[in-house]
Parts: sequence; C-alpha cells; structure tokens
Amino acid sequence: MNLPNLITMSRIVMIPVFVVVFYLPSEWSYMASAAIFALAGITDWLDGYLARKLNQSTPFGAFLDPVADKLMVAVALAVLIEGYAAVLLTIPATIIIGREIVISALREWMAEIGSRGSVAVSYIGKIKTTAQIAAIVGLLAFPPGNFWAYVAIGLLYIAAALTLWSMYLYLHAAWGDLFPKAKSKESQA
Repeated sequence: MNLPNLITMSRIVMIPVFVVVFYLPSEWSYMASAAIFALAGITDWLDGYLARKLNQSTPFGAFLDPVADKLMVAVALAVLIEGYAAVLLTIPATIIIGREIVISALREWMAEIGSRGSVAVSYIGKIKTTAQIAAIVGLLAFPPGNFWAYVAIGLLYIAAALTLWSMYLYLHAAWGDLFPKAKSKESQA
C-alpha cells in the first residue's frame, strides 16, 4: 500500500459520502456534492501523477484507478439522471455509462488474448474525461433550470460526442481481433 493507492481508495470512500450529501434537503448540498466530485476528479489526476513521480506504480493501482473513476462517474450520473428527471440529461448520461461498459469489456477481452496495447487510453479519452468532469461538477453545483446547469448539459453533450468518438477509435483498433476473418481479407488484398 502506497500513497497513490491510498488516494485512489479515497475516491471510492467518497462515493457514499457524495450520495448522502447530494440528497441532503438543503440548498448547500448542490455546491457540497459538486465540491466532493471535483475533489475526486483532482485525486484522479493526483494519484497518477504521484505514482509516476514517486515511481510507485503498482498492479493494484493500475486495476483500482479506472474502477474508482468509473464508479464515481456512474454514480454521479445516476443521481443526476434522477435529480434532473429529464431526457435532455438522460441521453448523454446513458451514452457515457454505456460506453464505459463496452470499453471496459473490450479492454478485458483484449487483455485475455494478449492484445491489451491496441486499446490503450488515447488522448481523445483524456479530453473526454476533462469535459465529463467539468460537466458533472456544473450539473451538481447548479440546480435544474439554472443557466449554468444548461451550460453544463451542453458540455455533457460534448463529452458524450467525444465518448462515442473514442469508442469508435477503440473498436476500430480492436476490429481485426474481434473479426479475424475481416483482418485476413484485408491482408490478402
């Protein structure tokens, strides 16, 4: 157990705290839940930075980091879907959650066949994550109907579009392994 792994684990511990704060019947719960989510976003960057800087990368950390990220984002989007109860927010949120499931399964399968490197995290994925975190913080900070909440929904649509694009890139990179006959036809041409 090292500092980067403890920081990653703190993100998982923040999830129930985040949910409780989100549902508190108080006006300050919007900003408080947004602050908790923003702190989780900062720890996502910090644990990776420290693991590289201190040369403390571990297999456990490599496993736990994406799990913590996906759990926090999925829980935040789930409470926002319920809180907003609007198709305008539900569409991009379900695209983002669905993509995470598809790509997680793809990475797991590619690792099983020894081709994990072809579905590594891309630069577009990092931009998507940044847009997603900013959108979720905005949606948490401002109640439905607020001007800034609409801005955050727009940002969530940008994140969803980037999500679809990055999913396409991952699937395209894995296509030959998913459909070996198509791969062999391309090499014959």
